[in-house]
Amino acid sequence: MNNRRLILAIIISAITGAVIISCKTQFATTKDTYTATVSDARFERGKVLTYSICGGCHYDRVTNKFIGAPIHDIPGIAGKVVSANLTHSKTGVTDHYTDAEIRYLLKTGVARDGRFFNYMLRPNMADEDINAIIVYLRSNDAAVQADGTTVGVTHLTFIGKAYMNLKAKPVPYKADVKLPSDGNHVAMGYYLVDNLGCFHCHSKKLTSLNYQYPDQTKGYLAGGIKFKGENETIVKAANITPDKNTGIGDFTQEQFLRAMKEGITPEGGKLKPPMPKFKMLKNEEINDIYAYLQTVPAKVHAIK
Repeated sequence: MNNRRLILAIIISAITGAVIISCKTQFATTKDTYTATVSDARFERGKVLTYSICGGCHYDRVTNKFIGAPIHDIPGIAGKVVSANLTHSKTGVTDHYTDAEIRYLLKTGVARDGRFFNYMLRPNMADEDINAIIVYLRSNDAAVQADGTTVGVTHLTFIGKAYMNLKAKPVPYKADVKLPSDGNHVAMGYYLVDNLGCFHCHSKKLTSLNYQYPDQTKGYLAGGIKFKGENETIVKAANITPDKNTGIGDFTQEQFLRAMKEGITPEGGKLKPPMPKFKMLKNEEINDIYAYLQTVPAKVHAIK
C-alpha cells in the first residue's frame, strides 16, 4: 500500500512539474512612452542595421521582404521555430508594438505580451541605433511594406517549452547606451561583433552565449557551431580569432573585407550559408571589425 502511495505521489509530482515548466513564463514589459525620432539619416542607418542584423532570420530572399523564415538550426526535438513577419501586414508584428516595446524587446528579450525570446537580445546596442532600426521598420520601404505571406507558425514541443522556460532569464535593461567614440576603431569593432551577432555563430554553443558580456562567452570567436547549410549539408562556423594556422591570422585587411562583403576567401573559395554577405556595411565598419579581431587572443581550434 505504501509503495502504491509512493508511486502515485511520484506520478503526481512529475505531472505537476511537467505542467509548470511547459507553461509560458511571463515577465513584466515596459510602460515607457518613448517615441523614435525620424530623419533621413536615421532611416538610412536603420535600413543597413535591419538588413545586417535582422535579415539573417527575418528576410525572405524569394519575396525580398521581411516576412520571416523557418529557423532550421533548432533541434527537431524542441519543435519548430519561425521568425516573425516584420512587414506592415496584419500578420506582421511591427505595427502591434509601440516604439518603446520594440526597444525593450531588443534590449531585454521580453515581448509586449511578457514572453521571453532568448535569441533576439541586443542589450549593448546603442539607443541611437535602436532608434534607427525602429525608424526603418516604420517606413514605407519596399522590404517592409505589407505582405501577409505565411511562412509557418512556431510550435515548441514539451521539451522546447521546458528548455525555454528553464532558461528564461531576461537581461537587465541597460539605458542610455552610446556608440563608441569616433576614431576608436577597436571599440567600434567590438560593438559591431556584438550587435551584428558575429559571436553568436562563431563561439562554442548557441545555448551558452553571454549577451551582456560577449567576450566572456565560452569558446569566444573560436568557431565550431554546426549549422544546416544548403541541401541539408552541415556547415561549421569558422575560427575567426587571429591564430595563423586555424583562424584568420593570415588574412590581410583587404582579404577580410572581401570575405565579409563578397563571401570570397583569400584562396578564392566561397563562404557557405548561413554566413551572410555584409554588402551594406561601410568599408570603414568592416575595417573596424578587422582591427578588433586582431586584438582577440588567438585560439588554436581547427575547423574541418
